[in-house]
Amino acid sequence: MSVNFDAAGIGQLALRLGLVTEDQVRECLIELDDKTLPAQDMVRALQRKQYLTPWQGNKLLKGDTDGYFLGGYRLLYKIASGSFGRVYRGDDPRTGQVVAVKVLRNKWTMDKQKVELFIREGKLGLSIRHPNIVSILAVNQDSKTGQYFIVMEFIEGGNLRDLLQARKKLASDEALRIMEECAQGLAYSNARGLTHRDIKPTNILIAVPTGQAKLVDYGLAEISQGSAVHLQRQDDRDEDVAVDRTVDYAGLEKATNQKPGDVRSDIYFLGCVLYECLTGQPLMPVTKDRQARMLARRYTEVEDTLRKNGPALGISPAPMRLLAKMVAFEPMQRFQTPAQLVEAIQACRAEIASGASQARAPTGPKTLFVVEQNQKLQDAFREKFKAQGYRVLLSIDPAQAVKRYQQQPYHAIIIDARTVGRDGVSAYNDVLRVADTMGMEVGAILLLSEDQTGWQVQTRPHEHAAILVDPGITMKQVLHKLRELTTSKDDPSTNDPLAPGD
Repeated sequence: MSVNFDAAGIGQLALRLGLVTEDQVRECLIELDDKTLPAQDMVRALQRKQYLTPWQGNKLLKGDTDGYFLGGYRLLYKIASGSFGRVYRGDDPRTGQVVAVKVLRNKWTMDKQKVELFIREGKLGLSIRHPNIVSILAVNQDSKTGQYFIVMEFIEGGNLRDLLQARKKLASDEALRIMEECAQGLAYSNARGLTHRDIKPTNILIAVPTGQAKLVDYGLAEISQGSAVHLQRQDDRDEDVAVDRTVDYAGLEKATNQKPGDVRSDIYFLGCVLYECLTGQPLMPVTKDRQARMLARRYTEVEDTLRKNGPALGISPAPMRLLAKMVAFEPMQRFQTPAQLVEAIQACRAEIASGASQARAPTGPKTLFVVEQNQKLQDAFREKFKAQGYRVLLSIDPAQAVKRYQQQPYHAIIIDARTVGRDGVSAYNDVLRVADTMGMEVGAILLLSEDQTGWQVQTRPHEHAAILVDPGITMKQVLHKLRELTTSKDDPSTNDPLAPGD
């Protein structure tokens, strides 16, 4: 509802509300030279001299007399809005310090549990002081309005989502530098028993002009859990509707049977953010459907998506290895702490800077993985290759070859599709794909029978891989070929036969 004040009247209202000083009102009235002009003229004069913000001026013209101050902090304008609350740029009239004020929505103030969570998380944040975490300065309830609010340091700039919308994707070193700073913040808070629970591009602020990354909204996702909307950059078209998707920790932790609050979930979703920084595309399908976000396959398919799309979208081997460990579906295969992640990111950046991103051999004892279902042939592989200095691992299940390589890369693999069937071809392809993703070398041999030669068209061509076809496969051939394919050149050959039926 608009007001009927003239210029002098609206000036006095602004003065009474503590928005301007008497000298500022007098200055603008002198400039207007007519106290009876419409209120809009006075508001425009105050805004032109930056004594009022447009947000304050619009509220005045609507006749609003509340909502300009919270806990002694002056609100200047709204910068974000969502299901959790509204965020304002504000200042402390006593000191001039610029702050961000996050106000809990009224619908949450009616829920005692939500309010207690809000206060608890806010007070935890008061104890956190780190260059890569937005500092919380105060948590309180306004005595006049009853509203709960958090006062935080104000970061000049935007969030990572804004940056990606403008730039589409980032260069590797810039993306990794931002991730390292985020991981530093996670490591600091994790050492104090606090996890983030809502890692996504909108919760990573990028300060201007330094480009420093700062994590915001620690633990506050739980307050609006179950809602499809979170804070976003303010949009004039609809001030209360946010469109940014929620990263659903609950879906991942349900799929992996982990309790909430696992820091490895923060590491997983930070990996998703890194992938988007490097490619400009999300690693998981974007959906607002909560049920879809809870489906296990949404998370089990991530590793395949990374392997298939990462190199094609320009991710080099070093970041691919880093990402593979960050977004591993099994929590034990991820980095176990943010401190470990920090070290890995630093090593990745150093490797890129040195140009040493070529494939590398695994460390540890020379290891051969054999997929074989025939017991006699298992014994033959174990005996013959152990004599050549190999540590021999055996399995009848081709899928185990892929899983083991992801956990701990080995030097070479032999898959006998004559006994394990077509699944052996799939495992052969997958091991080579995983090795390329991780930037590792692996020598791979696929054994086929004469009636399986048509399967060769389904195999993945690779410089470190070979296919041997019956009849007449001998141990000498296998050893000689494996020596050609691996980096080790000191394997002596032998004349012992490996007869197809032995």
